[in-house]
Amino acid sequence: MARFLLSLVFASLLALAAVHETQAIEYIVENRALNTAGGVRFRDELGVDYTKQRMRDATDFIWNLFKETTAAERRDTPRISLFVEDIEGIAVSSSDIIHFSAKYIEGLTAAKLKNDFNGILYHEITHSLQRNGKGQAPVGLVEGIADFVSFLKAGFIYDGYANPGDGNRWDEGYGVTARFLEYCNGLKDGFVAELNKKMIDGYSNDFFNQLLGKTVDQLWTDYKAKYAN
Repeated sequence: MARFLLSLVFASLLALAAVHETQAIEYIVENRALNTAGGVRFRDELGVDYTKQRMRDATDFIWNLFKETTAAERRDTPRISLFVEDIEGIAVSSSDIIHFSAKYIEGLTAAKLKNDFNGILYHEITHSLQRNGKGQAPVGLVEGIADFVSFLKAGFIYDGYANPGDGNRWDEGYGVTARFLEYCNGLKDGFVAELNKKMIDGYSNDFFNQLLGKTVDQLWTDYKAKYAN
């Protein structure tokens, strides 16, 4: 009986440790724009509790997509904060703080509110979890990975999003680069996850050659040729 109880306690501790590992990030959400129509809409149609849950969902989705199953593999991100504010634009993330525009929320249609809100949310959460080569990776690539995660893999794509083959440079950013990464990921399933892992300590364009056997410029040429017509 004593051995059984000891085994039960040990199993419970392991389960608790697993829960703590997946819940290690603290999520903070604050509506600082209640004096605006967008802030009121956030309160009434989205809300703090909904947003925190979606932040947790996004985190789990991104860890899974990046194939980061243990805390040791993940970027150290103790806290992610989201502030709804009366600012221009859509959203901006810095030091794991997301500044979300109340004006943007105000302008969304009822049919698109949650889809477009979640798309931007997943994009910004990706910035708090992804690698950027310690600042050496092209900004366009970093933004492209965040778009690849949020719109092409999580499925929160919006009207007017970039089509396959669009753009003039592979590192143009956002939808253009996301579509290029989609092509690369099609050549080797899990490519984006492997590229993210390679960017832990630095960045080189040669990562594309190491993973796919072609330079990034040749891959871009092949990609553009595929969608030329």
